[in-house]
Amino acid sequence: MRSSPHRLRTVRALFGALLTTLVTVAALLAATAPARADTVVCEQFGSTVIQGRYVVQNNRWGTSAPQCVTATDTGFRLTQADGSVPTNGAPKSYPSVFNGCHYTNCSPGTNLPAQLSTISSAPSSISYGYVSGAVYNASYDIWLDPTPRTDGVNRTEIMIWFNRVGPIQPIGSQAGTASVGGRSWEVWTGSNGSNDVISFVAPSAISSWSFDVMDFVDQTVARGMAQSNWYLTSVQAGFEPWQNGAGLAVNSFSSTVNTGGGGDPGGPGNPAAACQVTYGTSVWQGGFTADVTVKNTGSAAVDNWRLGFTLPSGQRVTSAWNATLSGTSGAVTASPVAHNARIAAGGTQSFGFQGSYSGTFAEPAGFTLNGTPCSVA
Repeated sequence: MRSSPHRLRTVRALFGALLTTLVTVAALLAATAPARADTVVCEQFGSTVIQGRYVVQNNRWGTSAPQCVTATDTGFRLTQADGSVPTNGAPKSYPSVFNGCHYTNCSPGTNLPAQLSTISSAPSSISYGYVSGAVYNASYDIWLDPTPRTDGVNRTEIMIWFNRVGPIQPIGSQAGTASVGGRSWEVWTGSNGSNDVISFVAPSAISSWSFDVMDFVDQTVARGMAQSNWYLTSVQAGFEPWQNGAGLAVNSFSSTVNTGGGGDPGGPGNPAAACQVTYGTSVWQGGFTADVTVKNTGSAAVDNWRLGFTLPSGQRVTSAWNATLSGTSGAVTASPVAHNARIAAGGTQSFGFQGSYSGTFAEPAGFTLNGTPCSVA
């Protein structure tokens, strides 16, 4: 039967109204949908991406016992870490977050591998969460190789032990002590049969820190365990558990590798002798801006400066100007842009950023300039 024009217009009108209703309902559902849930990774070598630039990996290789990591917006936490291995041998895993390439898995947008001689600085920041009742270390794993390889084992492994809990020790034997990044470290050297290892062990636990990875790379080159024409392939931060470990967390992590010059020929990140920071804020409900002035109160210029600080809990950076900020919460490092890389003796450089906060607003408790603690004006 042929439909009348009036009936067709009525059907079209009803269909259009139905489509409008469906679009409205979809929009309401999207507006009220919960934020993206944290990602749980339990596969032995499973991984996921956070912040669109870092890879979180489960990396369970020394045990068949279950292990799971939960990737968050800013890091990860170890939510299951069953089983144990002897403390006089290798750990059971290395759950971690990284910038660079690890066994062909490269983080999005990374500029690694990069030749060491081309790197002007590699600022990184970390905030760890520790637990009791486990045997583990909290450590960075920095890989160097004579070639720009993105697969397999590299020639030299640098480990930075931020914390050591239980009767465990690095590979090899202690070769002395060193001052790196303004801190004192035990230095251990050895080989695990596949690659050389140099470990820098903190004498007491460090929960958060902003520093330059290249300070440790320079020490490694100076000790003959790498060369300046080698390549940095990845910067990783996580935990090596021997027994248990559930609850361990990387609360926040950032890693940037700057290439193409900057700083004095003697090396990136000239040490600061003395410094002073002025931190001015404008605060409103849920948001703030910070204007930061860094003064070099020493007698020599500071090139390629890096200002480290830790934002109080609940604060997050949303934008910045006159500096590049690595990390949006927790431990943060501010690095210069092209026009303000030098702070003359007695001179200053300034930058600013905008952020959000929850709870009660507070200012950072302390600042370091290229590893040197600064006074606060």
